[in-house]
Amino acid sequence: MPNYASFAAAGSTTPDKLIAGNSDLLVARKVTISSGQTLTRGAVLGKVTATAEYVLSLSGASDGSQTPDLILAEDVTATVDTPAVAYARGDFNTAGLTLGASHTVASITEGLRAKGITLFSSAL
Repeated sequence: MPNYASFAAAGSTTPDKLIAGNSDLLVARKVTISSGQTLTRGAVLGKVTATAEYVLSLSGASDGSQTPDLILAEDVTATVDTPAVAYARGDFNTAGLTLGASHTVASITEGLRAKGITLFSSAL
């Protein structure tokens, strides 16, 4: 008797439209989010030089994290240093991003583009 594959509903998802374009171009990697943060998918992350951990990038920071580096791929509540997935390359809708204090889309676009992250403005 043949063994055929079957499909079943495993849940549902509501697209958040963070991704703008071809999802085949996405590159993600595992990072560590510093403790004490609650961040949502789409948060623009900066890397703290001394610890190599990631935080929400704030323009006024002076620990290295002021330079936007990655985009968080999942919601994270970091009560301790917490592993997470972040995008290192891809096309993203600006309306789906969470920016830290004093950052604007204009202030982060060129720096992220140099890293392979392209931002597009579109309504969600």
